Amino acid sequence: MADQGGRGPRSAARAAALPPLAAPLARPLAAGDWRRWLARCADQELEHRRLFPWLAVAFGLGILLFFAAEDQPALWAPVAGAVAAAAAAVAARHRLISFAAALGVAAVFLGFSAGALRIRAVEAPVLGRITIAALAGFVESVEERAEGARLVVRLHELAGVAAERRPRRVRVTMRDRQSLRAGDFIGGTARLLPPPEAAWPGGYDFARDAYFRGIGAVGSLVGRVETTPPPVAPDRLLQIAARVDDARNVLTRRIAEAIGGQAGAVAAALVTGKRGLISEDTNDALRAAGIYHIVSISGLHMVLAAGTMFWLARALLALVPALALLWPIKKIAAVAAMLGAASYCIFSGSEVATERALVMTLVMLGAILVDRPALTMRNLALSALIVLAREPEALLGPSFQMSYAAVAALIASAEWAHSRLPAAEPGGLVHRSVRWAVVAGAALLATTLVATLATGPFGSYHFHTVNPFGLIGNALAVPLVSLVVMPCAVVAMLAFPFGLDRPVWELMGFAVAKVLGVSQWVSEFAGSTIVVPAFPVQALALMALGLVTITILVSPLRLAALLPAAAGLWLAATPMRFDIYVDRDGGGAAVRAATRRLVMIGRTPAFVVDQWLKAEGDGRKPDDVGLRAGARCDQLGCVAALADGRMVALVTDRRAFAEDCRRAALVISRLPAPATCKPPLLLDRRFLDLHGATALRFTPSGHEIIATRAAGEARPWLRRSAPARSSQVRAPEPRETPAMPPEPSMENLEPRLYQ
Repeated sequence: MADQGGRGPRSAARAAALPPLAAPLARPLAAGDWRRWLARCADQELEHRRLFPWLAVAFGLGILLFFAAEDQPALWAPVAGAVAAAAAAVAARHRLISFAAALGVAAVFLGFSAGALRIRAVEAPVLGRITIAALAGFVESVEERAEGARLVVRLHELAGVAAERRPRRVRVTMRDRQSLRAGDFIGGTARLLPPPEAAWPGGYDFARDAYFRGIGAVGSLVGRVETTPPPVAPDRLLQIAARVDDARNVLTRRIAEAIGGQAGAVAAALVTGKRGLISEDTNDALRAAGIYHIVSISGLHMVLAAGTMFWLARALLALVPALALLWPIKKIAAVAAMLGAASYCIFSGSEVATERALVMTLVMLGAILVDRPALTMRNLALSALIVLAREPEALLGPSFQMSYAAVAALIASAEWAHSRLPAAEPGGLVHRSVRWAVVAGAALLATTLVATLATGPFGSYHFHTVNPFGLIGNALAVPLVSLVVMPCAVVAMLAFPFGLDRPVWELMGFAVAKVLGVSQWVSEFAGSTIVVPAFPVQALALMALGLVTITILVSPLRLAALLPAAAGLWLAATPMRFDIYVDRDGGGAAVRAATRRLVMIGRTPAFVVDQWLKAEGDGRKPDDVGLRAGARCDQLGCVAALADGRMVALVTDRRAFAEDCRRAALVISRLPAPATCKPPLLLDRRFLDLHGATALRFTPSGHEIIATRAAGEARPWLRRSAPARSSQVRAPEPRETPAMPPEPSMENLEPRLYQ
């Protein structure tokens, strides 16, 4: 009894000595009553209605399982699983734990089903090889650029390609800007190639993104493009899309001319979504300042635009006493804002990020119509379910991940602050003004910090960069965007039909110029952009699990998020560095030399080199002359030495096979190697056709070969290749992870701008 009686005080003392963060978990341990504590936590979660958001998490898990599956998964299996799980949930509706578990399983199956349905809905041919041929088709969209233009063409004919193999849409560039408009029927000669796959295992897979956008080939138009009468009438949707795109281009030119310079280019992009006039220097400065998200029409812009329209509509209605007293003007203003937000989305091009922001905004405004709080975790989860049901592939991109991570973190932090901060004390006008200014400034810094921390893991994983001064850039730029830029955009759009918009555009341009000044100033700080090496997808998954846990849960159970978050950070500290990178077609490679830095051999596109360097955590640019130091090349190929002295040979001429296959430890070639070529490792045309871009890592026990895809993997966006007749190495299952670079430099890789 004495021992038992003395154990409690000692346990309580130990619990009291723990840090405050661990106290909620330590108390039940000290009291020895875990079951009662867990029951209280569960009651707290139920009281705050926190089970529903987990359905969105389970739905997303099903989507991830679909994209991780091999080949083309069947549709009937996940549908049958969802039906069975739903039936189990109905049967267990009186038992909370069983009911919740069955619903979660049903959501997983539904997410898998959404992926299977989506991939069938967008099914279209993908060009199988490089083709130079005459094409004819309708211009769907035109994006003017500093030099030339970029078009999306709906093909009507492609010479030499059968109709069943002809891509539905192609994206092409023009060096010579002509007076083409959306809706024109054009004819000309084009050099087309299949949408490029990932440049390294784990890299951004443009081929997958293009497939879900209906683009089956990319390339450029060669020579003169002729506008001819269409052989068939365009369908109604194409006509509408063409008129919208033409109106967007007209307004883009109007804004750019009214403001001028890069301020005009950025202002036009904020309104119409046309970003072709923004220079790469401006993009780099915005990235370095951590405010690149303002260029994309996404969550911030949609909320500000809808909020401005909501305020204007409500203020105008309130001016009429009869309406203010007898009509629900708040709900009427919400409907007006919903219509305005939808119009803004359509006019700005209905990009994926914009559509996702529209869904979020409509859900929030819809909550006002049913007298519910707008910014809640349940509404956020509902919008996520709608977005993912429409476009499951969005889950793989940083746009969705970063946007929902930021909003979830802000909602959770606002709930936490509301429950703990004291109520404001009454005071005089000066006291209230000072207090408002202090609270507004603190709120701006706090929200920027929370959003930065929440999106940091996703930005580092996808873009391989960290912008440590982003807090300063956002703190200075976001108020200008919120208070001046976007309200001016709304007012100018309303004044545009009357021809009274120029002064408003000029005021907007003044504010945008200040934002660009901030970005330029912050980008000049030493260390404004830090390149970090790629880390495993498992690290991102663990950190994402920690974020989901700490934002959805409200009970002390949320502290369990520290475990996966810490494990993810530990894994992220282990970079995914490879010793050799091989391009998808064997035309070039990167070899880790004795200096422990990469050396380039062969002729590799600058875009691919840039991705390799970023994955390595190397801040050098693709045009750095030091990248070729240590490589020896002639007309037959190139050789470079590994850190241990072994030679890597890149063969570009068949005559080099005889010597290189005998002397080199690894032979790489875009040509099929002869049967007599038997080096220790061989990556020739046959191997690369099957596996795509490949990376190698040497270990004390041997070597590891990792490819972007497995032999025979059948995905609709992958090029079809004949089975290799022989191969001396066999790649393991690919580590296919969705990653995306910040701004592809190849002309037909669409710039990715995210909020």
